[in-house]
Amino acid sequence: MARAKTAPPAEPEVQAAPPEPVKEKKPLVELTGAQKAATVIVALGAEKASLLYKYMEPEDVELLTIEVAKLGFLDSDQTESVLTDFYQLCMSNKAITEGGLEYARSVLEKAYGAQAAEELLGKVTRTLKNRPFSFMDKADVKSLYSALQNERAQTIALVLAHVDADKAAGVVAQLDEHRQIQVVENIAKIDSVSPKAIKIIEATMQDKFSSIVTSSNVKVGGIDYVADMMNNLDRSSEKNIFDGLSAKDQELAEEIRKRMFVFEDIITMDDRSIQRFVRDCDQRDLVLSLKAANDEVANKLFTNMSTRMAQSIRDDLEITTNVRMKDVEEAQQRIVDIIRGLEEKGEIIILKGGKDDIIA
Repeated sequence: MARAKTAPPAEPEVQAAPPEPVKEKKPLVELTGAQKAATVIVALGAEKASLLYKYMEPEDVELLTIEVAKLGFLDSDQTESVLTDFYQLCMSNKAITEGGLEYARSVLEKAYGAQAAEELLGKVTRTLKNRPFSFMDKADVKSLYSALQNERAQTIALVLAHVDADKAAGVVAQLDEHRQIQVVENIAKIDSVSPKAIKIIEATMQDKFSSIVTSSNVKVGGIDYVADMMNNLDRSSEKNIFDGLSAKDQELAEEIRKRMFVFEDIITMDDRSIQRFVRDCDQRDLVLSLKAANDEVANKLFTNMSTRMAQSIRDDLEITTNVRMKDVEEAQQRIVDIIRGLEEKGEIIILKGGKDDIIA
């Protein structure tokens, strides 16, 4: 009798390993401003932190060192959060000081969104209110000129170096020609000013300006600032200042000119950029501007116009006589404003001091 086959023993079921519990991130510890500063110092490392200490007051270094010693351990998430916040504030501060509040708002909204931009602007503007002469941000050009017109050139330069470039230009434009040159020269040569010097200026002007106390050296003025200011001046004042500066300090005048764009710099522009801005110019402005333009500028413009347009402007030039120099300068300034506006939009390229490398 055949034996019945027995089924093989069943394989033991393999139990699936239980899923590992998801680790929840610990909520970030709320740090004070001093603790955040200490976190940045630690993250920088000793070598870079020591370079930063050179620009700080001894008492601030002492307080910061104490916070570093008390800091203890911070995990990577906490450190990353502090450094991100620090980076955003640095970028916000840079955007405000270089381009103004509205420019900064536009940049920050594109980078971080509207809500984050508002928060960053709020933090930075609260900090900026503590800088020297910050109360002058709300003063108009007329008030600034009225307060400064009888001051020494050095005093005017120090005060104007703390206001927006367009306001500084408005004050400089109202000064007599000799003082224009003195003030611009002083602003260009300012590097950093000690707190004591600023306090002296504030003391002598206490009836005109509110007293402001500063606790650290502040970088103000300089050649880049003057170039920005000169870009906001009318052509007559601009020419007068450059003529006077060139006679006194040719090297300084050239350095300022390298960092700004003036009507004569059209000759440095590429053909495509010239063709672009000419489309936006009023033909009457082109005619007026060419009445006082040198042959090199005129030829550069004519070669980048259509034959019909060039002939029309040449015809208008022949019949346009007895033109005031003021009208010519204003026309040239309107053209320069168009060029600068297109550059800000990224539609054209202008070279300043040969610092830009262009790739075709």
